[in-house]
Amino acid sequence: MIDAILHALQISLFMLWEVFWPLALGFLLSAVVQTVVSKRAVAGALGRPDLKGFALSLSLGAVSSSCSYAAVAVARALFRRGAGFANAMIFEFASTNLVFELGLVLFVLLGWQFVAAEFAGGLLMALILWIVFKLTLRERMIAEARRQAERGIVASTMEGHGEMDMSITEGPFVARLFSRRAFTAISHYFYMDVYSIYVDLGLGFLIAGALAAWVPNSVWQAFFLTNNPTLNEFWGPLIGPIISMLSFVCSVGNVPLAVVLWNGGISFGGVISFIFADLIILPILNIYRKYYGGRMSLYLLVVSYLAMALAGFVIGGAFQLLGLVPTNHHVTVFETQPTWNYTTFLDIAFLLLMAVMAWRFFNTGGVDMIRSMAPAPDGHAKSVIDPVCGMTVDPATAEHRSSHGGETYYFCSAGCKQSFDRDPGKYALPREGTHRSSG
Repeated sequence: MIDAILHALQISLFMLWEVFWPLALGFLLSAVVQTVVSKRAVAGALGRPDLKGFALSLSLGAVSSSCSYAAVAVARALFRRGAGFANAMIFEFASTNLVFELGLVLFVLLGWQFVAAEFAGGLLMALILWIVFKLTLRERMIAEARRQAERGIVASTMEGHGEMDMSITEGPFVARLFSRRAFTAISHYFYMDVYSIYVDLGLGFLIAGALAAWVPNSVWQAFFLTNNPTLNEFWGPLIGPIISMLSFVCSVGNVPLAVVLWNGGISFGGVISFIFADLIILPILNIYRKYYGGRMSLYLLVVSYLAMALAGFVIGGAFQLLGLVPTNHHVTVFETQPTWNYTTFLDIAFLLLMAVMAWRFFNTGGVDMIRSMAPAPDGHAKSVIDPVCGMTVDPATAEHRSSHGGETYYFCSAGCKQSFDRDPGKYALPREGTHRSSG
């Protein structure tokens, strides 16, 4: 028994070591983009119900955070700030299925064909969703969802992520990117994203290691109907999302599970639809219910499932016709031990870079910011907004505050308070959505 557990843990660690630097690079790129692109600007751009709004939703989502829970929280925040509901959902989908780190991890674990299929399938599924929303989503459903969203019900620990906006929009791009303030924002976004996803990543690798070590391939092959290639091609895209729903793992964390399924014989299209389904796992469906109401959550489940199954089937068939589907299902990453190769050197380099960012994060109030991510359920009506980062703060419990111009400002962390105290006039200017309390 102990040997079996150790074998499963070994497989999990081998897989994590192989993808550590791509994950870190993806988080870094996402943090940089979030630092220079304001959520307020994004919300304004996503108000368009036309094709341009659709394209902006896709592109802006693809360069945002990859955490599914954070993506759902950000989508509601954008919806409340004026983004169209359909565009907010497209943004949410793109921010978990078209992001840098997902493509990098897929490339390392499964190969370029899966990266190409993921992005082609992602574009196709987004288009299917947009068309279905146009044809079936009624104004009364959107109005009902908006009323529910405006209640601001707390549904996950990622609420603060949805409100957080430390973007730097003033001055030349290069000067902004290499400023001390940008260094702080990048470190905060980086570790905020890591905090948002570490549970799913850990679960994904542990479950993948256990399944790879303990479930014989013959069981998977029988389940995926590998003896009948035609049925396998249809069955994979249909069953893939259901497996994902029941796994409770989302974001990049479901890629290791996808590796196990591919190794077990699921179809190429089944892998793609499985990865897409991170936004309909049971915990997120419950969040949809709290955010938008039961009717809208059921609608999103049905529409999303049909779109991802169809996209997986079409992309799988198209890649099969083009001869791009790998013929070998055997995945060697389960057996690849760490050696002194480029992967090890890159992992070490990114560990050092993460240590530097951790130093900045801990010394600029990052821990306080993480603690402020989930406001108390009964404190929302009394909440105010941190004028520096945009996070929700409960003035009754806020440890950091400053007075300026006869007003009291509340902050989620010491870092935000220090930024305000250095230049209060910059943050004290009235901004949409910023609430202050009289001092």
